[in-house]
Amino acid sequence: MIKVGEYQTLTIEREMPQGFYLTDTEDEEEVLLPRSFITEEMEVGKKIDVFVYCDSEERDIATTEKPLITVGKFATLQVNSVNEFGAFCGWGVPKELLIPFSNQARKLYPEQRCVVYMYLDELSDRLVGTTKLRPFLKSPEKDSLSMGQEVELLVYEETEIGYRVLILPHFSGLLYKNEITRNLEIGEACKGYIKPLREDGKIDVSLTPIGHKSISANEKLIMDAIEAHDGFLPFTDKSAPDAIRDEFGISKKLFKKILGSLYKQRLVSLEEKGVRKL
Repeated sequence: MIKVGEYQTLTIEREMPQGFYLTDTEDEEEVLLPRSFITEEMEVGKKIDVFVYCDSEERDIATTEKPLITVGKFATLQVNSVNEFGAFCGWGVPKELLIPFSNQARKLYPEQRCVVYMYLDELSDRLVGTTKLRPFLKSPEKDSLSMGQEVELLVYEETEIGYRVLILPHFSGLLYKNEITRNLEIGEACKGYIKPLREDGKIDVSLTPIGHKSISANEKLIMDAIEAHDGFLPFTDKSAPDAIRDEFGISKKLFKKILGSLYKQRLVSLEEKGVRKL
């Protein structure tokens, strides 16, 4: 079955003046590869990798060009124009991608960059874009993400406290403004790191590495001690000053400050009888 909006391997079935007709081995359905995409290496009987989309006349067309987005995926696109039907974005093929007004999280304008999800509309059988991303986001399965994991991010929305980002391929996370040193642009791609996982399932991310690489020497001292005691250290902010100094070589005041910092970074939990690594 030839699938619109996806890459696929098809066989060159026959040649016509307008180009090659390609088929899938499972059925007799055909799609045209226009002559402008034909190269010397192509000939009848050979298999080629193509992308299939609908042209301006609603015909399925194959291309060897690489689009910026495929069906069921997210990507940053630029709005080229807006008319009574919605916004039209360039995405690497001749026919622009329509984002109807009903699919716009916020009104779009020409030259604006936005993060788009593309899907095949079942009623019209057309490829359509949307900036209303929430219905297409997924919750991570258990153990699919871990603290400190490096991930690819796409900034898709600014809020009062930070930026909502796509954790590719299909999760959502939050970058806090008070933890970054510059403004981010909608549609900007960057690397990020998963912060300690939250019990409510929401995901916080950082632009700087998480864990021992990003903490101070004294904080690392305490974290190393916690790990050496199988993740639990039997010391609290109420422990005797002499016991803290004998164990760590630091004052109780500094020890309490370190615990507070590690707690704020969500690296540890503070319990009645000690400190536990998260």
